[in-house]
Amino acid sequence: MTDTPTDRPSFDWANFAASLSPVEVIEEPVLIKKRSRDFFWYSPVLNAQLKKCFGDLVAVPHTKDEMRHCLQRAYEADVPVTLRGGGTGNYGQAVPLQGGLILETTKMNRILEIGDGYVRAEAGALMADVNAALIAQGWEMAMFPSTQDIATIGGFVAGGSAGIGSIANGALREKGNIMQLKAFSLEAEPQEHVFDAEDALQLHHAWGLNGVITEVTLRTVPHRNWIGCMATFDSYEACYAAGYALATSTQIGRKLASTVEARIVAYFPRLKDHLREGKHLLVSLVPAEDMEALRALIKAQGGHLDLAMSDAERQAAKLPHVFEFAYNHTTLQVLKADRAATYQQIGVPDPADARAVAAVGAALGNDVWQHHEFARVDGKIVAFDLPIIWFTDEARLREIDKTYEAHGHSVADAHTYFVEGGGLKNADYRHLAWKKRMDPKGLLNPGKSRAWEEVKHLPAEEIEAKAKG
Repeated sequence: MTDTPTDRPSFDWANFAASLSPVEVIEEPVLIKKRSRDFFWYSPVLNAQLKKCFGDLVAVPHTKDEMRHCLQRAYEADVPVTLRGGGTGNYGQAVPLQGGLILETTKMNRILEIGDGYVRAEAGALMADVNAALIAQGWEMAMFPSTQDIATIGGFVAGGSAGIGSIANGALREKGNIMQLKAFSLEAEPQEHVFDAEDALQLHHAWGLNGVITEVTLRTVPHRNWIGCMATFDSYEACYAAGYALATSTQIGRKLASTVEARIVAYFPRLKDHLREGKHLLVSLVPAEDMEALRALIKAQGGHLDLAMSDAERQAAKLPHVFEFAYNHTTLQVLKADRAATYQQIGVPDPADARAVAAVGAALGNDVWQHHEFARVDGKIVAFDLPIIWFTDEARLREIDKTYEAHGHSVADAHTYFVEGGGLKNADYRHLAWKKRMDPKGLLNPGKSRAWEEVKHLPAEEIEAKAKG
C-alpha cells in the first residue's frame, strides 16, 4: 500500500471532508473517537492495544451512490477505510488501526424485500428492525445476535458467526443461511459485485477487509410463539446435562439453550425476584406448544422451572429478553458491575459429557466461572464455553487456556485483533484473494490480517491457489 494520510501529517482532512460532499460527515473529535470503538474493551488485552486507535473522519452515506462517492475519494487519496455498523464486535473489527475514514452504514438501513424464506436489506439495517418486520409477516430471522437492538445485518455477516437460533439453524456459514451479498470494490471506479450462495462466504466473517457490503439476503424461518424460559438446578453438572438434553431433544423445539453458573447469575439483578437464589441457570427459548414437554424434561433432570413468559408477558413485567442473559450478553451483565471481568471462547470436545465439563470447571480455579452455549454445526450439536474470567494478567489468561487444552478443549482466542486469530486460526486465502481483487491498494481495514502482508504482492489467482494447496 502507498503512504496513507497517517504517514503524511500534513494531510488536509478538511479538504478531504469537503470532497465527500454532499455525504454527511462527522468531524468533531469526540464523536470520531466514539465511532472508533467497538466492544473490544471486553478484553483487557485488546483494550490496552486498541484504546488509542482512532479514525480521522466519519462519513455516513445514505445511499449506494453516496457510498460509491466516498470510496472513490478514499481511493484517490490513499485513505484507509474502516467499515462500521453498530460497533458490537468484540475483537476490534471496527477499530481503525491506521486512522483514516470510518464509513458508517447505519443510514443505509432500508428493508428492501421480504419473501417466502428470505429477507433482503441494506447493510445498515438494524437486526431488531428486520426481525420485527419479518414477524409482522409471519417470519423471523433464522439466527440473530444477542445485541440485535444495535447490531446491523451487514455487521453481523461481516463480523459475526452464530447467534440466537444457531441451535436449530446452524452457523451463519452453513449452506443456505447467507443467500446473497452485494459489495463494492475499493478502486478508482468502485463496482458492485454480487456473491450468491456459497460465493457469499468469500466475504462472510472477513471483517470488511475484502469488500464493502451494501446488501444482505438471509434465510428466514416461519415465526413461532417463543416462550422465554429459565430453570434452576442445584449443581452446574446437572444444569449442563439438562441443557444438553434440551439441545438434543426430538420432542422440543428451541431457539436458545444456555447454561450459566450460579456465581454469574448473582450478577443478574433484574432477575433477583424471579429465580431461586444461589442456583445454576438454564436459559432457553421454546415454542408455546412444547412447554409441557419442557416441563417434563426439567423435572426429569432434577431442575425447577422458575420463569416462563411469552414476549407480551415479558414486556408487561418489564424484563429484558432472556437472550440478554446468553452468549456475550452474559459477559456484559457482569461487566456492568465489575470491569475486572473478561471471557474466552472454548470448544467442548464431547458435549454429551457433563461430568467432564464439571471436572474441567473444578480444575480451572476460582477465577473462572463456566457458561455454556449449545449450537448446531454441520448438523451436530456442539457446546462451547464462554466463561467469565477474573483478569489479573495475560500470563494467567494463557495458563487458563492451557488448562482447558489439557482437558481436550479447544481455545478460539478472544483477545486478538487479527482475523487469523480466534476461531479462524489459519489464513483464509480465499478471503485474501478477493481482497486483492476488490481492494488492490489494501486500504480496507488495514492491519487486521497478518497473512495479507505476506501475499499482497501476489496476483489474486496465486493467493487463491494457496487455499487449494
